[in-house]
Amino acid sequence: MLASRRITSLRPTLTRAMATATNGAGQTGATQGQQGEQQQQQQRRLGPLTPKEKEVLDPMIRVDQSGEVGAYYIYMGQMAVLGRDKKLRPILQEMWDQEKHHLERFDQLVGDMRVRPSLLRPLWEVAGFAVGAGTALMGKEAAMACTEAVETVIGNHYDDQLRTIVKMIDANPDLEELGKTVAQFRDEELEHHDIAIEHDAHQAPFHGVLKSVIMQGCKAAIYVAERV
Repeated sequence: MLASRRITSLRPTLTRAMATATNGAGQTGATQGQQGEQQQQQQRRLGPLTPKEKEVLDPMIRVDQSGEVGAYYIYMGQMAVLGRDKKLRPILQEMWDQEKHHLERFDQLVGDMRVRPSLLRPLWEVAGFAVGAGTALMGKEAAMACTEAVETVIGNHYDDQLRTIVKMIDANPDLEELGKTVAQFRDEELEHHDIAIEHDAHQAPFHGVLKSVIMQGCKAAIYVAERV
């Protein structure tokens, strides 16, 4: 709950920061049409980065790609178990499709920015599927509790990254598009968090313990992926 409140409280602050840094060139809470325009803009390649910028951004992009790999396979695991639920399938499919887009974007950024990917990608794939399928086997409420936990950690992590990027934009305006990417993906991850709450995540057996264990696992994975 504390993490959720932290995410909510940061939304207006970071929106104002991005608006100031970009001289009013669009807000993070974009409409559907604005999101389409942002996605086109995001295809631009970043210009050359300084060694200091590379030092900051390389682990950031590496861990984001790893996180999106894990999230993609979590939803794959959930779909494998719960995909026959006619009410739940469209919800899971929509979130899974968004994670696919996130992963494609970070795969592109890894190439464009010449970032070394995590050497543990196969582990993130297997672990993600296992967590998704394992919690789904416990019931749809447990699957939603898994989503709640994962998206809480990812949302907080994207918030921290966005603070860093905003501080770097004045020196390198090319990073504006990266900031927009992180802000947009953060908002979509928070939507997943809210959807999980709406679909009875808190009704999962041993909800507090389950959420805490998954969150700690996500934080450990972030620490490792930044370095390996």
